[in-house]
Amino acid sequence: MLFFANYKFLYLLFLVPIIIAGYGFMRYFRKKRIRSFGDEELVKDLMPSYSGPKGWVRVILFALALAFFVIGLARPQIGAKLTEHKSKGAEIMICLDVSNSMLAEDYSPDRLERAKLAISRLADKLQDDRIGLIIFAGTPFVQLPITTDYISAKMFLSSINTSSVPVQGTAVGEAIMLAIKSFSAQSEKSRAIVVISDGENHEDDPVAAAKQAAEMGIKVYTIGVGSAEGQPIPMEGGLLKDKEGNIVVTRLDEDTLRKIAAAGGGAYIHAGNEEFGLNPIIDDIRRMEDEEFQSVMFEEFDEQYMYFFAIALALFVIEMLIGERKSKRKIFGND
Repeated sequence: MLFFANYKFLYLLFLVPIIIAGYGFMRYFRKKRIRSFGDEELVKDLMPSYSGPKGWVRVILFALALAFFVIGLARPQIGAKLTEHKSKGAEIMICLDVSNSMLAEDYSPDRLERAKLAISRLADKLQDDRIGLIIFAGTPFVQLPITTDYISAKMFLSSINTSSVPVQGTAVGEAIMLAIKSFSAQSEKSRAIVVISDGENHEDDPVAAAKQAAEMGIKVYTIGVGSAEGQPIPMEGGLLKDKEGNIVVTRLDEDTLRKIAAAGGGAYIHAGNEEFGLNPIIDDIRRMEDEEFQSVMFEEFDEQYMYFFAIALALFVIEMLIGERKSKRKIFGND
């Protein structure tokens, strides 16, 4: 299993095609300028030592060297062995509303992005607890099965938007029922569901679903995102309108979210811009009895970065040794 300890450096790989494309554009405009002076072949005769192919060889070698250097910076590792890992903690399923109403901008930059930021910060604080993610609008989907891989959780989280669920609506009840089924077989005591939603336009019976979860020993918490005054919903450069052409205003339905939390034996919190509400909920979950989980994972990773650095160094040296002038021995053929 290949693993990158500093995976964020991999974004620098986008520079490789940019460098090659940039050099191509430079060559194109250079030829254009040469043509403006006169006959292209005559100009070439005036620069007998200039080698066009060598320029491409150098830029490709440089781009390859940069790619290997970036991969080295990302610290590729290979798992040396599988070990059984035991940990104690809770299992937390987060149900995130991704309906269009979550685009309202009564939070910065909007409700959905603010919720994603709060979940990401939560993942940074977790240690041995397991986390899972369900996204829902008109229907729910398991975006991330229950896991302790917080890095993967943040990567899955970053890709979420209101198009992630094609059917619009707010099926809170279905999301809770799916969360109940998504806990691991090892979990029996320390289980919690956290619903993040504006609670508006629910299409099922979320209170009954929360009551069923509580009967199974699962606490259901709710975080209300939005304001009672309401906000319009930005959509495709304008504002979302109904069939009559009126601007749709989305308002927080606190009453429903309070009833869900009460039925689920949890608590309701109104999210703020500064304190979103996840921290006090997690503090309450940690007061529950920890369960022991067993998992098999790779340990004793072998570092591989030095090989990529060595290849990058070799390519950089070769690139510098290749001059810009034609070789008298015609190593690169006739230019």
